[in-house]
Formats: sequence, structure tokens, C-alpha cells
Amino acid sequence: MELFGTAGIRGPVRTDVTPERALAVGRAVAADGAEFVVGRDGRETGTTLVSALEAGLESGGATVRRVGQVPTPALAYASRGRRGVMVTASHNPPADNGLKCFVDGVEYDSDAERRITDRVTEGTDPVAWDGWGTTTTTDVLPAYREAVGDYAEGFGTGPDHLRVAVDCGNGMASLATPQVLADLGASVVALNANVDGHFPGRESKPTPESLRDLRAFVADGDATFGIGHDGDADRIVIVDGDGEVVHEDTVVAVLAERFVRATDAADPVVVTTPNASARIDERVDAAGGRVERVRLGALHEGIARVRAAGDERTRVAFAAEPWKHIHPDLGGWIDGVASAAVLTRVVAAEGLDSLREPVAERPYRKESVACPDDRKDAAMERLEATLPEAFPEAAVATEYGVRLTFPDGSWCLVRPSGTEPYLRVYAESERVEALTDEVREVVETAIE
Repeated sequence: MELFGTAGIRGPVRTDVTPERALAVGRAVAADGAEFVVGRDGRETGTTLVSALEAGLESGGATVRRVGQVPTPALAYASRGRRGVMVTASHNPPADNGLKCFVDGVEYDSDAERRITDRVTEGTDPVAWDGWGTTTTTDVLPAYREAVGDYAEGFGTGPDHLRVAVDCGNGMASLATPQVLADLGASVVALNANVDGHFPGRESKPTPESLRDLRAFVADGDATFGIGHDGDADRIVIVDGDGEVVHEDTVVAVLAERFVRATDAADPVVVTTPNASARIDERVDAAGGRVERVRLGALHEGIARVRAAGDERTRVAFAAEPWKHIHPDLGGWIDGVASAAVLTRVVAAEGLDSLREPVAERPYRKESVACPDDRKDAAMERLEATLPEAFPEAAVATEYGVRLTFPDGSWCLVRPSGTEPYLRVYAESERVEALTDEVREVVETAIE
């Protein structure tokens, strides 16, 4: 059974993330600890799935602290010192839902996910009747918003009179980002800021196309910049004053450089993923740090690996993959609200154009090549041989897909999607279109 993808359990509620599945996962996870916080996003199916999940947790002997509708980072914040489960499908369509597990503020690693998968596959019986747990309700949002605001105050300057537009996408950012930025002193205009599981304002995934209203609002108005979130507020997209989406890797590069410069560690590290741009490495290197890469969806595992391999001089200053950032000094979870707060203060101090100016924005392209899930492994095995043969001048890394790095600094990556029937092709080069086309041709041959 393949239960977990690259971002927890996620899929259609009628076939994959059913109440029966939520009950089974709850009972399986209950064996891991005595107390769990449980939250959900605004999807219509969330109430039913939470009820099933809580039934599983309680019949497995766990105590449940219900926190209601919250951003995923707020649920992760509440899981510090205990465990937690968030019912969310993040940026997926409204007919989907999902389950994401946390322990002490950090997503379950691959070993823990395999443990839960095995228990669900084998089946887990309820504990004795007099050992069942209970459920109580608690409010985590005020404490979470205050923690994010306090954390952000360590960067930049107060954004007094800075006008920021925030597109919450009818998701859980509606309950956090506008409030945090206003408390910091910004003038906030919120779009699609009512929680609605149908996502009537726009699709939940923030893309240049879905953010067209935000982009037009910023371009035509007096907002300094714009922020777009997904359904559970772990992703963030930045729109500049002209209404153009700032490349996600440029945002990572800007933040990574700031965090490395801010730390007093002798060996500051930024953890990112194989599909992330070399512009990140360049800015981190300029700030005196180094970059370590880990597979997509496993930033928390990369942080743990760096900490285990380092010494007292080593410190993970920041961790990020495109659109998703971890702030280790705040906690071990992905947090789009925290990134919004930090960026607002840094933009207030330096201006967005000034922050972007030193970042080398080479042409970047990403494509998806259709590949059935049952053919991904064989295709990737073939590509480990055929891609190096097609590009003999490139250095090859195969730890997380197949990544080719060329003598001029260009690179490309091919990796299987963990959630959709595609192989992903990423490339960054002054000849990005030609390189992508050449790589795609090899990929399509490997799938046939």
C-alpha cells in the first residue's frame, strides 16, 4: 500500500481519503503517543474526516485536543511537545482532502510514515474500552499569531504605512496573515479572505494564472507588493509592484541570504531541494554559508541530517523548496505566514527591487511529461543511464532523481512527481528552451 506521498496523505475523498481511511489512520497513529492536537482547513469534507480521525485516535487510547479551522503551520505550532494531525489537502481541488502528521512541530519522516502505513495495512484493534481517550477543544490561533509576529520582529524594520495586498484564496491564511501583518504595522488589503471550502474566489493553488486578480490589484493600485497563499497557508507566492510574480527561487534566495547573514554560526547551512535554482547557492555562498540538498518534500529530514552530521559550529539557518519555507528559529514546520511576516519587514527596510537586484535570475523552465505511476520507476532507472549518455559533458547526481550540472553553471533535473502521473523536468540555462526540449526528448523515450 502506498499511503503517503511527498506531502502526507492526499487525494479524492470518495476513493482515497475516505472516513474509513481517516479512522484507520487515526487508530494507527494513536499508538505513537498519548496526546494529539487535531485541526482542519476549510474544506467541506473536513468536519466528517475530523470526526472519523478523532474516533480512531480515541479508540486507540489517545487524548485529542481539537483546535478547529487553522492554518497548517498553526497546527504544527500546537503540536510542539506532543503530536498532531492536520486534515488538509493544501492546494488540491475542493473534492480532495488529506492527512498530515506531526510530532513536536515537525512532519513525520519517511520511517514514521512507513510505520503508519504498515499498521493501516495490517489493521489496528481498539484498545480496551476503559482505555479510550477523550476530546477537548482549545484555541491556538492567538498564540500562534503572536509567536509569528515576535519572530518577524527580528528582521527588517516596522512596516508602518507599507501597503500590502494579501490573497488568501478563501483558505486558512484568512485567519492569520492579514492579522499578523496588521499587528506588525502594515496597511493590509485582504482579497478572498473568507474561508470557503468551495474556493469560489480562485483555485486553491496560487499560480500566475490563479492570482490574476491579485496581480491586477497590485499593478493598478498603491500596494507595494502582494502575497498569495494556498488553501492551508503553508505556501507563499510574491507579486511585485508591477503585478508580476517573483520567481519562487528568487524569493528563496533573498530569504536564504538574509538568514545566513543574520546568524552568528560559523557554519550556517541552507537546506533546499534538487529542483531549486543555483541562484540560491550563489547568494548563500556570498553570505558565507553553504547549501545542502534533500529530496523534494523532505526538508525536515534534510534539517535533521545536517544537524546530525554537524558540530557546535553548524546551524541550519533556513530551509526551503519552491513556495514552501521552514524557519528553524521559529519551528520545524513549513510556514507561509511566517515568510509573509519576515518579507514584509525586510521589504519595508530595503525595498523589493533592492532585495532582488543581486540575484542572478537566469531563464528557468519546468515541464511535466505524462507518465503512468506504474511506469515511473522503470523510466527513472533508464534515465540514470540515458541522460548521462546524451549529455556526457555534465556532472551527474542521482540521489534525488537525475540532476545534470553543466560546466557553465546550467543544470537540469528529472524526477518523478510524488502526487501526479508525471515526470517533472526542471532546467535553468541561458539556452533553457533548447535544453529543456533536448532533455524532454530523452525522457519521452525512456517512458515508451
